[in-house]
Amino acid sequence: MRILSIGGGPAGLYFSLLVKRKHSDWPVRVVERNAPDATFGWGVVFNDKTQNYLRDQDEPSWRDITKAFETWDNVDVVHRGRKISIHGNRFSGIQRLAMLQILQKHCREAGVELEFGKELAKPADWEGYDLVVAADGVNSAIRRMYAADFAPSVDVRPNRYVWYGTPTLFHGLTLTFRENPDGLWIAHSYKFNRTTSTFIVECDPETWRTAGMAGRDEAATREYLQEVFREDLQGRPLLSNKSAWLNFNLVRNAHWTRGNMVLIGDALHTAHFSIGSGTRLALEDSIALFRALEEKDSVSSALAAFELARRPKVEDLQAAAQESMEWFETAKKFMRMAPVELAYVLMTRSGKIDHENLRRRDPAFATAYEEWKEGIGP
Repeated sequence: MRILSIGGGPAGLYFSLLVKRKHSDWPVRVVERNAPDATFGWGVVFNDKTQNYLRDQDEPSWRDITKAFETWDNVDVVHRGRKISIHGNRFSGIQRLAMLQILQKHCREAGVELEFGKELAKPADWEGYDLVVAADGVNSAIRRMYAADFAPSVDVRPNRYVWYGTPTLFHGLTLTFRENPDGLWIAHSYKFNRTTSTFIVECDPETWRTAGMAGRDEAATREYLQEVFREDLQGRPLLSNKSAWLNFNLVRNAHWTRGNMVLIGDALHTAHFSIGSGTRLALEDSIALFRALEEKDSVSSALAAFELARRPKVEDLQAAAQESMEWFETAKKFMRMAPVELAYVLMTRSGKIDHENLRRRDPAFATAYEEWKEGIGP
């Protein structure tokens, strides 16, 4: 079987690696429009469940990925200058570029053909392949080209966000709320190696306009936000990687396949960064597609089985992510809350975690919240 992955992000690379490990005689090709060392953003997050999936599917790459992890069990919420920590949450961060380079290395060793700096833009480019995997990201050209078949919906959300790095180390998934005369600014931050953290800043449209962000260049924007979060950054800078304000695009597709072509990863679906599951979804797509291909006797039946098995899980996670996304879009109305109350509401915002679950994770935090409700805590 001849397989082509259009896109060399986590989804395309990991699927190609799994296939080539199992079927060394199958030609497997990955074509990526960017250079091998080009990446956007800084760090990505995994939970323990995803790590187990990776270990079970391909232990050599899992070992290399986990060696590069920074791990933590706390979510920190900073509100009115007070930090509330909730423990019992198992996460790991890794530099996105480091993860891609690990997957590239293992793909090469397995015999996957990797091509970078090349864009496939016309049907003749993928003729002759038995399976074409469109893993070309949130702005997928393949999805746009065959929009009549995939029937995508792209919901451009109102909040703006910009993705930075910083040498300030945040030892936990940290959500920081800072208000100034222009409005409310929210930072999502976590370390992903021993020297650097991801630092995503989010704000609503009114705050963005009032602060005059449309008229600020990259340097002026960083200077402004460094001042907003000066205490949290401990006076250290924000680091840019062509960082620019974006609107989050919520991507869904009514149909996942077209003949022998299938969408995976961000080309297929997105989940808001506030739940840190975009890369998780991409890798789990790769695993599910590989399993379907192994279990079925034809490409068409494998693609049908992939969509049937995977769609409910994706839709469930996207529903939780949407709850989280909409919470942050209306976060201003929660700023009157006490720090411990805000932390509690944040932990339960998506409906996936309830009070009993929180008590199992962190009895001290659950007790602190209960005492606050009874008026006997800060």
